[in-house]
Amino acid sequence: MTASLSFLGLPDRLADGHIPCAVIFGARHGSKYPGEDSDGHALAADAIRRASQEDVSNVEHWDFDLGGPLFAGGPICCIDAGDLPTDANDSRGNRNLIEAKTQEILASSAVPLMLGGDDSVVIPFLAGFADVGPIWILQIDAHIDWRDEVQGERYGYSSPMRRASEMTHVAGMVQVGMRSVGSARQEEVDAARQYGSRIVTAREVDAQGIDIALQHIPEGSRVVITLDCDGLDPGIMPGVAARTPGGLTYRQVIDLIAGVGRRAKIIGFDLVELYPPSDVDGLSALTASRLLVNAIGAVVRQN
Repeated sequence: MTASLSFLGLPDRLADGHIPCAVIFGARHGSKYPGEDSDGHALAADAIRRASQEDVSNVEHWDFDLGGPLFAGGPICCIDAGDLPTDANDSRGNRNLIEAKTQEILASSAVPLMLGGDDSVVIPFLAGFADVGPIWILQIDAHIDWRDEVQGERYGYSSPMRRASEMTHVAGMVQVGMRSVGSARQEEVDAARQYGSRIVTAREVDAQGIDIALQHIPEGSRVVITLDCDGLDPGIMPGVAARTPGGLTYRQVIDLIAGVGRRAKIIGFDLVELYPPSDVDGLSALTASRLLVNAIGAVVRQN
């Protein structure tokens, strides 16, 4: 596994054999559709790491998002393991790598934090939790991602929640931030509702607050948060492939992450669909970096 920079300057291992509370890893490629490439999304993990560098010297400073320093006054307990050696032309191999890495991190009692990549990397990431289920999923996204297949591909970026619904270790899901149009047709919406997915639109969150989503997550449950960058409003997250007005705010998203940590237990987190070629002055990468900081902070505080 390789990375040119580590997130926040974090080490790739802890001293004296200490077990980390969380492990960051990058997954540049997943399963692509015929005639498409994932080159733009493959730049995301490095862009997020670069954006974090300005805060390398501030890791022990007070973070007002978290109500204290990142590691709550304790020692650093998160590492950056670099990127998996994915191959844009080996979808099956990529899925195997991501699932195996997720299983490896969980087996060490750490929380896996994956940086994509497009949304296809989420499928093997979620599959990697089979031995620690049952789990709930909190998806933050503009789209429900419930297509069964696109151009014959069943593991692409339009299908992660559909594939997750077929995983026996997934007990339920809450999908937050939906708005406008995307790949979903009536049949996908019907299938999601028939499964029992709790779909909470961005408009509902704006009108009623984040508790409209959090109330569906059982207290004490184990939760994987999957965060598609286009779930946020493009005014603060322009660097996505499908800009959709009316998205969630930064504060709403970090409050969702913190809310899960207080109500339940975060056992996994991924951040996907950052598209650096569309970014504006590095704003999206910076926002994504801060979202990952908040995820780490929530994990530290729940432990």
